[in-house]
Amino acid sequence: MRRWVPGLLLSVVVLTACGGTGAPARSSLSARQALTSSPEALEFESATTRLELFRELARLSEQEEGQDAQALVLFPISHRGELVAAPGFGARMDLLQAPDAGGVLQLTFDGRTGERWPEDRRDSLQGLSEREAAELVARTLLMHWGIEQTGPVQVDRVSGAPYAVAYVDGILRINPAFLYLAAASGPASTPANVQ
Repeated sequence: MRRWVPGLLLSVVVLTACGGTGAPARSSLSARQALTSSPEALEFESATTRLELFRELARLSEQEEGQDAQALVLFPISHRGELVAAPGFGARMDLLQAPDAGGVLQLTFDGRTGERWPEDRRDSLQGLSEREAAELVARTLLMHWGIEQTGPVQVDRVSGAPYAVAYVDGILRINPAFLYLAAASGPASTPANVQ
């Protein structure tokens, strides 16, 4: 038993020196870059990195709130005939925890743009499919933004878009990369060692 103890100690020292047991390395990816990359690529990022990117998007949403959306904003919505940045949300807001009141909105996911919502479940989406995560995020944001629509809201998948979510003319366009970042927040996805 005493033979392997020095080897084990040496391994721990080497791993610690190389950063093996320290804080996880932050990806050099910015939140805006994450939105324009493949959503599947975000699955390879650590939960901590995805959470940091989500928090960055939340901060930016609060900074952009109410701005004219002629410039590039992350959450553009049509409001009273104008395109503006939507009301921001806090970094602690769990977008996958749809409020009950959001259930009155009728959502359709028929894929008008040609991109279909995948139905396979993903660990990085808290065990949900992209389509299920999109429904929760759609209901939460539409309720948070005060959107009331009598007819159905079309929910389109728009990968690689320079925005996270846009609501214009009754159509909600969700960048699927945003779903992977939003899923990094909330009680089901944040183990004690991440926070």
